[in-house]
Amino acid sequence: MGFAIVLAAVAVFFVFGVARMSHVMNTYARLPVTFSHGNGCRITDINGKEYLDALAGIAVSTLGHAHPKLVAAIAAQAGRMLHTSNLYAIREQEQLSDKLAALSGMDEIFFCNSGCEANEAAIKLARFFGHKKGIDLPTVIVMEKAFHGRTMATLSATGNRKAQAGFEPLVSGFVRVPYNDLEAIRAVAEHNKNVVAVMFEVIQGEGGIHLASTEFQKGLRQLCNERDWLMICDEVQCGMARTGKWFGYQHAGVQPDVATLAKGLGSGVPIGACMVSGKAAGLFGPGNHGSTFGGNPLACAAALTTIATIQEDGLMANAEIVGSYLRSLMTEALAGFKGLVEIRGHGLMVGIELDRPCGELVGKALAAGLLINVTADKVIRFLPPLIFGKNEAKELVDRISPLIKDFLAA
Repeated sequence: MGFAIVLAAVAVFFVFGVARMSHVMNTYARLPVTFSHGNGCRITDINGKEYLDALAGIAVSTLGHAHPKLVAAIAAQAGRMLHTSNLYAIREQEQLSDKLAALSGMDEIFFCNSGCEANEAAIKLARFFGHKKGIDLPTVIVMEKAFHGRTMATLSATGNRKAQAGFEPLVSGFVRVPYNDLEAIRAVAEHNKNVVAVMFEVIQGEGGIHLASTEFQKGLRQLCNERDWLMICDEVQCGMARTGKWFGYQHAGVQPDVATLAKGLGSGVPIGACMVSGKAAGLFGPGNHGSTFGGNPLACAAALTTIATIQEDGLMANAEIVGSYLRSLMTEALAGFKGLVEIRGHGLMVGIELDRPCGELVGKALAAGLLINVTADKVIRFLPPLIFGKNEAKELVDRISPLIKDFLAA
């Protein structure tokens, strides 16, 4: 029995052409495929098989693959300068900070390399803010099912016991409440005088594509004003025009004190940002925080090109239009099927919740030439590039819906 399983696994690996050993640390349950190149919304493996990319490297490849404007900008910047140091002024970083400030309504931006680093900066800011107010044990309210990263502080803020298991003791200073529940936050406020901030995702990505309501966001903004707390929006997955606006909080018409970015900001070149405004601005000074690689010329050039291309090619409006079309097609295709719980999302951030674990659909989709993801065990997640068009949306639905139907029927 065990030998048969091993043989089957080996067969799968040979089918996809990746039967090999490497010294890469085993921190991911990697799918048996290796890609060689991509173009637009398509990506090709080392055997020449083409796939429709509905995942974009988990909301990273904003402009798809090998976008000519991005390729040219990266090559040109590499020919000038890759890195100096934050000990000196960096022209591209200053240009990017000005651009993001104008788009976000924020006052200051700190650049780093990833979403968890941006969230670490936000947590440090909240604690620094609390200590400035004379609070010795500053506490941040966080949400159930949240995902903020895998460093020790962001892991502790994350609402996923599976991710936290084995890394105790976790970092203290967090209180967890149900997502989208303003009354639960008010209840904490009545009993905990150490609270300095509330941190949440406008759309929970890893948690299953759950959306914070407009009422919740506006109520939270008011509560943070009343209590002199920082309102921290984690926009790592839903930011950068994915929802049809530059940032998710803009749909509710609120302005956070802190917002974090990464993933789609550099279209594949690693870059993160912690943006602050109002009472969060001016908190950090020289020596309070830093990053060796954060905001280097190459990463900033990629981010500037990403923003310019989104604007020039109308990709923010495209995300809203194509995302709505995709959800409509999926709703029509799966109408009446027992086992479908809900189809939800905003722009090109879509989740299809089923009534049972459906991780096996990732492998079935891969075999069918589709790149998708399953998160929170039961939610099929689509995060395609923002260049995704209606033709690609229809192709995705035509190819994934039979797999979902067969899975539910079984």
